[in-house]
Amino acid sequence: MRLGIIGLPQSGKTTLFNALTGGTQPTGMSAGRIEVHTAVVDVPDPRVDVLSEMFKPKKTIYAKVTYADIAGLDGSAGKSGISGVLLNQLTQMDGFIHVVRCFENDNVPHPAGSVDPARDLAVMDSEFLLNDLIAVERKLERLAEERKKGGGRDRPTVEREIALFERMHAALNGETILRDVDLSAEEEKMLSGFGFLSRKPVLVVFNLAEGQSAPLIPYSHRHSQTVALQGRLEMDIAQLPPEDAELFMAEYGIEEPSLKRMIRLSYNLLGLMSFFTVGPDEVRAWTVQRGATAPEAAGEIHTDLQKGFIRAEVVTYDDLTTLGGLAEARAKGKLRLEGKEYIVHDGEVLNIRFAI
Repeated sequence: MRLGIIGLPQSGKTTLFNALTGGTQPTGMSAGRIEVHTAVVDVPDPRVDVLSEMFKPKKTIYAKVTYADIAGLDGSAGKSGISGVLLNQLTQMDGFIHVVRCFENDNVPHPAGSVDPARDLAVMDSEFLLNDLIAVERKLERLAEERKKGGGRDRPTVEREIALFERMHAALNGETILRDVDLSAEEEKMLSGFGFLSRKPVLVVFNLAEGQSAPLIPYSHRHSQTVALQGRLEMDIAQLPPEDAELFMAEYGIEEPSLKRMIRLSYNLLGLMSFFTVGPDEVRAWTVQRGATAPEAAGEIHTDLQKGFIRAEVVTYDDLTTLGGLAEARAKGKLRLEGKEYIVHDGEVLNIRFAI
């Protein structure tokens, strides 16, 4: 899972990046330059801790999330679209965390001259929408040329693509972001190789000053959520030793660190879940899309397991931890064999049977 932290200059992107990663990147330094800082973070999961205690493996591996602090977006891309270097970074992301400034600070002036969260939120949506519109227009030009010349792909395929991209063009011209466009499963597959920015899920983070209330700004787009936090305070907490951080959180009434909250929201937003593999060598959490089949989950472990999939031994986390082990789960009939059509559920423990 790769999440890009975006926002206008001086919105608090790097502050949030430091809060999520425990990093110490200097804040307020990009000044509109294209800069990207990345960090890989373990996904906190108490179930992994329990399983590790049960099996006492040589290695315990948590699921991972990569955060990228992406500077360079300033709302001024215009008709030319977002620059190639920056666009390449953005298209690689599975989703975005859009930091929207709500705090006032005379020492950190807003580049637009005033703090207006609703305006800034709309600016970024417009920037992505315009960039997607340019990309769709270019694709339609290529498709028109392909239809004219012929001799390439079969004509019905080209015509289906033209119809889809014309519908997307109409939506974007009407200022509808692509997350809000209805697409069939076939159309989703047709677009899988494109990195349209306004199709990617977005978690909007309203970055507050200490003690500030969250703004009441509706944001009802599909595959979108909003959350408010005090970025500077969260960064300070992330950089404290664990025992001091707990005291600090209690003093300010913060129930959980931003890392845990943001990962949970990100998982929900992207439709992700975790399953586990266990044994004396390794206890490990794996990330997979909700609705994934057992072979697809096996493919997350290794492509050979998906290709040679025979069956999956499956037990729920609750049954395994309640009964005390795999042998006990098998004896009680809780360890079951599932085939290729089985849909994996969050928290299940899998052992894949396969043939090479």
